[in-house]
Amino acid sequence: MPKFNMSWFYVLALVGLIAAYFAMGDNSVAEGSNASKEVSYEQFKNYVTKGYASKIVVNKTENTLQMYVKPERIREIFKAGTQQTGKNPFLKVQFGSVDQVESFVEKQRTEGKFTGDFDYDNKNSGDITTFLLNNLFWIALIIFWIYLFRRMGSGGAGGGIFNVGKSKAKMYEKGGDLNITFKDVAGQEGAKQEVQEIVEFLKNPQKYTELGGKIPKGALLVGPPGTGKTLLAKAVAGEAGVPFFSMSGSDFVEMFVGVGASRVRDLFRQAKEKSPCIIFIDEIDAVGRARSKNPAMGGNDERENTLNALLTEMDGFGTNSGVIILAATNRADMLDSALMRAGRFDRQIYVDLPDLNERKAIFEVHLKPIKVDKSLDIEQLARQTPGFSGADIANVCNEAALIAARHNKQCVEKQDFLDAVDRIIGGLEKKTKVMTASEKRTIALHEAGHATISWFCQHANPLVKVTIVPRGRALGAAWYMPEERQITTKEEMLDEICSLLGGRAAEELFTGHISTGAMNDLERVTKTIYSMIAYAGMSDKLPNISYYNNQEYNFQKPYSETTAKIMDDEVLKMIAEQYERAKKLLILHKEGHNQLAELLIEREVIFAEDVERIFGKRPWISRSQEIMEINKNAEAAEKAEEPAETAEPVEPTEPAE
Repeated sequence: MPKFNMSWFYVLALVGLIAAYFAMGDNSVAEGSNASKEVSYEQFKNYVTKGYASKIVVNKTENTLQMYVKPERIREIFKAGTQQTGKNPFLKVQFGSVDQVESFVEKQRTEGKFTGDFDYDNKNSGDITTFLLNNLFWIALIIFWIYLFRRMGSGGAGGGIFNVGKSKAKMYEKGGDLNITFKDVAGQEGAKQEVQEIVEFLKNPQKYTELGGKIPKGALLVGPPGTGKTLLAKAVAGEAGVPFFSMSGSDFVEMFVGVGASRVRDLFRQAKEKSPCIIFIDEIDAVGRARSKNPAMGGNDERENTLNALLTEMDGFGTNSGVIILAATNRADMLDSALMRAGRFDRQIYVDLPDLNERKAIFEVHLKPIKVDKSLDIEQLARQTPGFSGADIANVCNEAALIAARHNKQCVEKQDFLDAVDRIIGGLEKKTKVMTASEKRTIALHEAGHATISWFCQHANPLVKVTIVPRGRALGAAWYMPEERQITTKEEMLDEICSLLGGRAAEELFTGHISTGAMNDLERVTKTIYSMIAYAGMSDKLPNISYYNNQEYNFQKPYSETTAKIMDDEVLKMIAEQYERAKKLLILHKEGHNQLAELLIEREVIFAEDVERIFGKRPWISRSQEIMEINKNAEAAEKAEEPAETAEPVEPTEPAE
């Protein structure tokens, strides 16, 4: 059952008042939907004298009476028929004295002009219901304001408008509902080691303070989205065995002035009372963004006041008070320098995208609840997901399980995971999209051009498969297994650019025209070339110069117009060189390219094995294969160095007689 909320009471009360208002309106107090009309006492006497009255009801409390009109006189008085007025319409009359009314009615009864009933209605219409109906607007307004104040203060401790400045932090203690430990965090060994050390500080502080060391005050988790920063903080909460306060940076910001600073002070007050403990602030860039140097540019300084309060509190408590602050952000460059200095955040822990071995460990964690085929190669899955974060890998595993269930399989197979990767990277297949034969041939030539050039460029990424089935916004795609390089050389980048231009070059050579299908390729080529020249200093005319500037407010280019013209010329030159190189390679391998295109038109999807059958084995070893060989050799060397088990000496047996 849902929990009771006072908001229900307010809504029900308001609905009840409105229903009562419509159910007991003035026009339906006495006889349902019968019409009524107010007249003077003199008019009332005139109508009774004429014999129009069928019944008179007197209310002594309010000095009012109701005269019910005979059916044959309804149209004369109300100017309408019974369909509009009802069967028993009445006249409302205000009188001065009850005795006067009684004597008048008795006189008319004696003269035979009134023969109906004369009754008394002693109900007090001025009771609580009437009071509520008369003051319905003001009551509804008061209830609305009470509800609004409770909503504004609902995040504070105990609720109410006076608690709006209270901290919204959730506290987790040992044995609570947060059961995540470091075993649930795969990969990120370096970050995990540093965070584990913080837990050790809290569990055994004397071990460090006896030697004169100081417990660090704060650690900042920095990294791209989805890499596990919040998960690491949850693991700290599960492992530390101390109170853990969790709060988002946006929870400090409120519509009222001064609330953010008040919540900061209240958070640290609670933390000091529960010391030793940990405070975790997720997405701290919401409140810790660099303060503007020009106050006139910021319309509201509430965020700066909150940041100032945070800076003061972080540097205000004692060094060994046992309160450690963890914070997470993916925009460390936006944070204020005063927040980043030693003494506030002593450590910056970088949580990067996982490498091959870390992705393998992450897959093993997320595959535990999934029924997978026994022949599934987890290492191959890790190799085919370069650049994926932990959240992306979790999405791949979930998507693969959904695909397997969609096909009524008993377990999740390798092909389901490959389809899931394709679905996440490229989008959903659109097999129903109608294409003409000429469009299909152009796309096949384009994708075959990518495959051919990448096969014959030494540093291009190894090909996995090529398809001309529309997926997402793309009409076709070539799938590669990107090499995870620590550094990238100029030759490697040029080979990648050449393979990207292979599609446009194939269109021009073998169809005689170019199309818009190469827009994404050209966009990637242009960005890569400009970064090579402006940032990496890989230009012949602008060597060893980097114009990279990571300022938040940068209103001008760090180079002149002359330099910009040189950059543009160098970009055009380098793109033209690689385009000509791509065309020469395609002309040289024209027959193989044509076979690839025809195979694509026929089967729509081809794999690296098909390309190898046409062009022969690729003459270069990929970097991943080289790393695998290094790992295998290292494992073999470790096994060779392990001492062999010494057998127990065997006593010589006596010779048989």
